[in-house]
Amino acid sequence: MEEKKPSFRRKTSFWIIVVAAVVLEAIACLQYFCSQYAIKQGAETRAKIELRSAELAINVHTSELEAAAKSLAMMAQYNIKNPQAMYACTRILLQTIDNVESAGVAFRADYYKQHGRWYEVCSSRTGLEGDAAIYTRQIGGPNHDYLNAEWFQSGISRDSCWWSEPYLDEAGAKTMVVSCTYPIYDPDGSVAGVVCIDMSLDKLTHISEYLQVYKDSYYSITSNKGIDITDKPDTVPGRKYMIIDEEIDATGWKISIIIPEDILYADLKKLGFLVTILMLLGLALLIFIVYRAGRDIKRLMDVNSQKERMLRELEIARNIQMAMLPKTFPPYHNRPDLSMYGLILPAKEVGGDLYDFYERDNKLFFCVGDVSGKGIPASLVMAMTRSIFRSISAHEHDVAMIAGQMNDLMSESNEMNMFVTLFIGVMDLKTGELNYCNAGHNAPVLIERTKSSEDGKQVETELLPTIPNLPLGILSGYTYTPQTTTIHHCDTLFLYTDGLTEAENIHNEQFGEERMLKTLSAFENKQTDYSDPKKAQEEVETMLAAVHEFVGEAEQSDDLTMLVIKRLTTEGEPDKEEAPLKHSIIMRNDIQQIPTLAEWIEGLSIPDALNMTINLALEEAVTNVMLYAYPNGAGKVLIEAERDKEKITFVISDHGIPFDPTQSPEADISLSAEERAIGGLGIHLVRQIMDDIHYERKDDMNVLTLVKLLNR
Repeated sequence: MEEKKPSFRRKTSFWIIVVAAVVLEAIACLQYFCSQYAIKQGAETRAKIELRSAELAINVHTSELEAAAKSLAMMAQYNIKNPQAMYACTRILLQTIDNVESAGVAFRADYYKQHGRWYEVCSSRTGLEGDAAIYTRQIGGPNHDYLNAEWFQSGISRDSCWWSEPYLDEAGAKTMVVSCTYPIYDPDGSVAGVVCIDMSLDKLTHISEYLQVYKDSYYSITSNKGIDITDKPDTVPGRKYMIIDEEIDATGWKISIIIPEDILYADLKKLGFLVTILMLLGLALLIFIVYRAGRDIKRLMDVNSQKERMLRELEIARNIQMAMLPKTFPPYHNRPDLSMYGLILPAKEVGGDLYDFYERDNKLFFCVGDVSGKGIPASLVMAMTRSIFRSISAHEHDVAMIAGQMNDLMSESNEMNMFVTLFIGVMDLKTGELNYCNAGHNAPVLIERTKSSEDGKQVETELLPTIPNLPLGILSGYTYTPQTTTIHHCDTLFLYTDGLTEAENIHNEQFGEERMLKTLSAFENKQTDYSDPKKAQEEVETMLAAVHEFVGEAEQSDDLTMLVIKRLTTEGEPDKEEAPLKHSIIMRNDIQQIPTLAEWIEGLSIPDALNMTINLALEEAVTNVMLYAYPNGAGKVLIEAERDKEKITFVISDHGIPFDPTQSPEADISLSAEERAIGGLGIHLVRQIMDDIHYERKDDMNVLTLVKLLNR
């Protein structure tokens, strides 16, 4: 057995090398022919470009001659009753246009009887003692019977310009020319004769001289009948050529470039020799690689085996992680007034998002969080966070205390400097009162259903007002601020992680909060049955479909988590439109916390015209409490807000020493700052802004009530 293995490996290596050699040879041949084709296409493209440039240059000259022919015809027609004027017409044309070799005006037989049967006036260029001159004369006669010439017969039978075949003009230009003719009409509209403009073939040859795009390449111009307008190319018999043609639109001539193939492919042959050398070197390298690869095959198999084992372990870890989360929906069959549904889609095998909820003492405890980072470390922190939440909330219902204790525990052992954003909520299932604390997480969406109004509005979809406390695990001893609101029947609380709003498509555009709110509003506005426990699941699936449609083929980059909590309708429930909007916030006795009031007030949906003044009055009142109720510094202040259609009421409560700010004497603002007593301006400002203010000492607490009418 030991002898067969080396033999098998040698045979395998031999066949690998043979197959590789054949493949390399095939690739080299394919590359050669592809390169040959590419060079041919490139040469043809280059030649086409040059030919089109030459065609354009020739068209410029032919167009100029056609315009000259028409101009001469117009001058002849204008002076048709004066045959002597034709001398001046032809001379003027030659003096004006340099590219014209000669110009003539030829009339039909006996048109001018006083001049006999033939009358053709011609001006041509000649050389006299080395200087350019124009020679004008009447050349028609028996020795120059132009009446039977092709240019006259074709020109007189057409109503447009006509180009002749090349010919030797012995009477006019005295050289090889091509002529452009155009008919002359007399006043009654009949054809009186023809103008003839001659262009020397030497001019066309000069225009095309630059078409030698390759060494030893040739060019030629031929007429419609195949007559050479330029000199015939001096090709070598037996030598292969590539010929590229282009037709000149104005005259119908054909202009060609002729390239020897041995010149065209000379560099390719040199490259082919170099490729052959490199192929042999590649085979030698392949032999070496095959020799070394044989020793690494077993190591590679071991690595693959370890990878498969790791993937199986990650799959088991994912299943364990998902098993930790609530997955039975609807979760509570004995609660017809509650509908819930949660979903987590990790970006990798395991993720760092979490959601959890359970019922205790007729209250729903829930949380949604996101661990910084991804993969296995994040999944471990996620599992620890969920366990700590369950452990602490099992004997504590104050959301701020739950967040604070979780933060302290996670900060002590946070060697990896990972943190968790977490939204914690405790909802009274009987009253709908929701106490919540947001530890740096995305603000949930509160969807409140209203009665149909004149504008047809059915739902109000907005982000729940949240105070941006620090995430868990960053700073031990941090004091978290709780908040309060009410979830009415038919209302929905939509919680999520940033994997939803930051989902990106292939153009790096994010799904965003605005698109999320529009999707939720569209779903809620279609609902008519507010007692179906499956609506929460439908809402999550609708949002997930919207995200997938937006993202398209882009890869998921972050964990995505959603949790929906709906309070459903039951018999005997009051009309929720009559229930006032309630919010609350608890603040430490610290003046530095005053700026958080502005953000909290924005969530009360106060008209913009009153927002700033109410914020100013509330800040003055709370500052007053902090200055006088707790002289020792420690303590808390509870601010509650209740708004209905007519007014908004603020109740400020504290356990400090008894203090009635309403008993402060009215400040005399007419006095100067030096004459006026210190204090009193703050409560004066509150009295000016609020419509009602009163104080009472109740249950060993200071209770200050402020009322502002909204329609006043």
